[in-house]
Amino acid sequence: MRTWLSERIRDVLYGFFVALATPAIGAMFRLSVRGKIPPRGIVVAPHRSYWDIPILCVAFGPHRRLVFLARHGLLRNPLFAPFVWGFAVVIHRERFSPGDFRRTLAAARRARWLGIFPEGTTRPGARPKPGAIRLAERLGLPFIPVRLVPHGPYPPRPRWRLPRVEVRIGEPFTVAELARDVPPDLPRSARYQLLAQRLMDRVLNL
Repeated sequence: MRTWLSERIRDVLYGFFVALATPAIGAMFRLSVRGKIPPRGIVVAPHRSYWDIPILCVAFGPHRRLVFLARHGLLRNPLFAPFVWGFAVVIHRERFSPGDFRRTLAAARRARWLGIFPEGTTRPGARPKPGAIRLAERLGLPFIPVRLVPHGPYPPRPRWRLPRVEVRIGEPFTVAELARDVPPDLPRSARYQLLAQRLMDRVLNL
């Protein structure tokens, strides 16, 4: 009962903040959204800027709460920390533990939309990590690919010159679809890395 109540409170607060941010984010980025949002799944997107998170939340709307995986280091930022504690699942990206995985599984079972940036960083050229693949396999959830298409420099350069952004939401797909022609004798670690790269390629091709 207590968990259900706390989640309902978080849903209400999340909806309030997203509704409050929608006019500003929509106007600042002249935001447009293409595609339909499936009823449930793991939302995967490239991570290019800290603006990605508010843009995605506004694109999904105040009544579709996106629960993101957030690295522990964000708690050191006083601006982000309250929102990370309230609306995300905090994990240790560099030393991902069984406890981190259990918290992620619990959140994914409660949430209808779990947001993951497979690269885990905004640093250009970072390789996608296989955590999203493992999670989707464990939960039997489809991926919802989302790509933010900016019309101008993104992250914004200079910071006050914001580009127009189009949010493209693709058709959901499963791990099985990604793995159709993967050799059965491929080592497990290599298989996961291959599937993670295919996942990102599919998102980037939206």
